[in-house]
Amino acid sequence: MLATILSGAVQGVDAIPVQVEVDLANGLPACAVVGLPDTAIQESRERVRAALRNAGYDYPQRRVTINLAPGDVRKEGPLYDLPIAVGFLVASGQLTPLNLATTLLVGELALDGAVRPVKGVLPLVLAARDAGCNRAIVPAGNAAEAGLVPGIAVHAVASLAHAAAVLASPTGEAPLTPPGLPPPEARAPGGPDLAEVRGQGRARRALEIAAAGGHNLLLVGPPGSGKTMLAARLPGILPPLAHDEALELTRLYSVAGLLGGRAGLVTARPFRAPHHSVSGAGLVGGTAVPRPGEVSLAHLGVLFLDELPEFRRDVLELLRQPLEDGCVTLSRAQACFTYPAAFSLVAALNPCPCGHRGDPGKPCTCSEGQAARYWSRLSGPLLDRIDLHVAVPRLGEAELLDARPAESSAAVRARVAAARERQAARLGERPGPRVNARLTPAELRRHTRLDPAGQALLREAIARLALSGRAVDRVLKASRTIADLAGREAIASEDLAEALQLRAGAAGVGP
Repeated sequence: MLATILSGAVQGVDAIPVQVEVDLANGLPACAVVGLPDTAIQESRERVRAALRNAGYDYPQRRVTINLAPGDVRKEGPLYDLPIAVGFLVASGQLTPLNLATTLLVGELALDGAVRPVKGVLPLVLAARDAGCNRAIVPAGNAAEAGLVPGIAVHAVASLAHAAAVLASPTGEAPLTPPGLPPPEARAPGGPDLAEVRGQGRARRALEIAAAGGHNLLLVGPPGSGKTMLAARLPGILPPLAHDEALELTRLYSVAGLLGGRAGLVTARPFRAPHHSVSGAGLVGGTAVPRPGEVSLAHLGVLFLDELPEFRRDVLELLRQPLEDGCVTLSRAQACFTYPAAFSLVAALNPCPCGHRGDPGKPCTCSEGQAARYWSRLSGPLLDRIDLHVAVPRLGEAELLDARPAESSAAVRARVAAARERQAARLGERPGPRVNARLTPAELRRHTRLDPAGQALLREAIARLALSGRAVDRVLKASRTIADLAGREAIASEDLAEALQLRAGAAGVGP
């Protein structure tokens, strides 16, 4: 007797349908799992056996073959426990389900028959809906993310018996109702406010430009000057996520298993700040079984790397592809996975090992060689991919004692949102983030035309600063953002001049 149950396999941030076939045949009692299963799936035989028995069902004393099709795709994780157990019940005649061919089942089983949550339920339900399924049965712990998918009836179950009851009922219990996106006031970014930052007018301006155009930012200054404080306030001036962005981010966090008990969509832009001891796999994703790394978990948000030279150089070099392409591709023997990674990088570092190079308040104790070796940990190609280089000097006595609040995050966020609306209207409905930092070469030529004065200024800057082709493109993108913040359609010479100043703004404290 044969039963076929529909499940799925996660690949990257997407999923594909998987047919779980359970065959009962005469012969000595045995159970074999085929179809490229990993160790967790092989162990599911014992979990399913105990769950069936403890839930009050009979475990068939037959020769059992479990096939996970297609057979050339690697399967992993305990999400096949529930479909395998239901396959046992159907093949042995203990359950007569309705609409089984169009029902997705995923879930891990406890030994007492309880259904535990698993990773990647959101992309699995999306793939099932797109494949023509009209019903999905998922663990109760995954109800919040599964219920986000419209067009498919989602049932959250707490046990194997509960799943069997839903399958056998002619009407079934009422499915979950997909929630809508919370109103904008409920999605307003929280966290620390930019009003708490004293002084640092140039760095605050660079932070606003980075937020408006999705640009990367390098902060260079002595210890205690406020670099980390500034970086932590960047998410608070970013506009709220749109519905499609929130769904994309929720799907990514579902694959990574980081949703936990979170209800509904991920509506806050991420802020990831990995320690400098992070490995390459931890930063961009990897290992034998690919998982999203920090660059992907910062998608549509901020990746903050404090004390940048303390990171291993080979790890930092892995940032080149995501900084350029907005995604990271991991190639393995079994498959190739691509994860989104359109983040804004904020990097902070001291100007030298002692931290006081160029600081008028304290003398630098480093030799020229020590300072050069410190900066040599950062490659030129990596620094070339950072749009804005800003010096963050030590605050003076007057600034430290000034009790007047500065401009709030809400006021800055309003200007950032207006600038992003101009960019979105200009770029139209194209895939990916519609911000100036992600302009394609064709879009860059079309939207960053300079007047004669601007062209002359750029030619002089190329000669004096020895700008590379990539650096010129990034200066033009930043000047486009500055013009958008000012409400100008054409890029003025002062916009280009400010972008050039911000590009070379840390030259006095750099190498």
